[in-house]
Amino acid sequence: MITVSSLNQNRSILFKLLSYNKKIVLISIFLGILVLTSLFAITCGNFNIEFSDIFSVIAANISPFTDIESVNRLHNTIIWKIRLPRIILAINVGIALSISGAVFQGCFKNPLVEPYILGISSGAAFGAALGILFPSFFLSVQALAFCFAFIAVAAAYFLAHTRGETPIIMLILAGIIIGSIFSAFVGIIKYLAQDSALREIVFWLMGGFYYANWGDVILISPIIFVSFSIIWLHSWKLNILSMGDDEAKALGVSPEKFKFLFIILATLSTAVAVSCVGIIAWVGLMMPHATRMVMGPDHRFLIPVSAIFGAIYLIICDTIARTLVNAEIPIGIITSILGAPYLFYLIRSRGASAFGG
Repeated sequence: MITVSSLNQNRSILFKLLSYNKKIVLISIFLGILVLTSLFAITCGNFNIEFSDIFSVIAANISPFTDIESVNRLHNTIIWKIRLPRIILAINVGIALSISGAVFQGCFKNPLVEPYILGISSGAAFGAALGILFPSFFLSVQALAFCFAFIAVAAAYFLAHTRGETPIIMLILAGIIIGSIFSAFVGIIKYLAQDSALREIVFWLMGGFYYANWGDVILISPIIFVSFSIIWLHSWKLNILSMGDDEAKALGVSPEKFKFLFIILATLSTAVAVSCVGIIAWVGLMMPHATRMVMGPDHRFLIPVSAIFGAIYLIICDTIARTLVNAEIPIGIITSILGAPYLFYLIRSRGASAFGG
C-alpha cells in the first residue's frame, strides 16, 4: 500500500535528481563556453587568425600523421608559440585563484576572504623583487616568488597556531601581520632599486601573461590539476567545515586536519600561479560569489564551476589587456577595473544573499 509519506519521499528524491541533472547540464554548458572563449581569444590580436588555421596548426603539432611543414610558418608561430600557451596559462591561473578563493571562504566561513589573505601575494612580491634586484645572487624570479609565498603562509600558520589549534580569527590576523611585514620589505627594495629594476618590479606586481610559454604551462599545469582534483574529491568536507568546527567534529570530520590540507593545497595552487604571472587581484574573491549565485553553496558544484568561471574571466581580461590598445595593459588593472564595480553591484543588488547569508 502506497502511503502519503512514501509519496513525499519519492517526490523529494525525484526533485534532488532533477536538480542534480540540471547542475550537470549547466557545467557542460559552461565548459562549452570556456572552449569557445578560448578559440575566440586565439583569433584576437594584431594579426587576424581564422578558426580553420587554429585547428590545422594544433593538428600539425600534436598529430604524428600531419607534417608541420604543411601549415603556414607565421600561423604556427603566432598560434602555437605565442597565443595558445598564453590562453592555457590563463586557464590554469584562473582555475588556481578561483578554487583557492572558494576553499579559503569555505574554511574561514567568511565571504570576503580571498587567496591572498595569508600573505601569499606579499611574500611572492618580496621574492620576485629580490630576484629582480639581485639577479646574479639568487634563484630565478619565479622560484623566489614561489618560495617566499610559501614562507609567508607558513609563518602566518605558525604564528596563529597555539595549544594544538589554529583559530580562524588568529590565522587571518597573522596573515595580515605577515603580509604587512613583507609589503614593508618590498617597499625597501623599491627604494633601493634602480629605474629599470623598479619598472620591472612594478610591472610584475600588476600581473600579466607577457612572457607566457610552454615551459610555464608544463610547470604549473600538473600542480594545479592535482590540487584541484584533491580539493574536488574532498569538497563535501568543505560543506561540513563551513558549518563550523563543532558541527564538523560531531559529524566525524577533523576540522584541524582538513583545514590544514585545504589551506596547503590552495596555497600551493596560488603560489605557483602568482610566481608565473604576478599578482592578479579580484579573481579569487569574485568567482566563488558569481558561482554561488548560479549553482548554490554546495562545494561539490561550487569548486568545478568556480574553476570554469575563473578560467573564462581571465581569458576575457587577458584578451582585453592585449588588444584594447597598441601597448599591452597589465591584466591586474583590467581585473580590478571590472572586479570592484561588480562586487559593489553584488552588495547593492543582492545584499547578504549574494554571500550565502
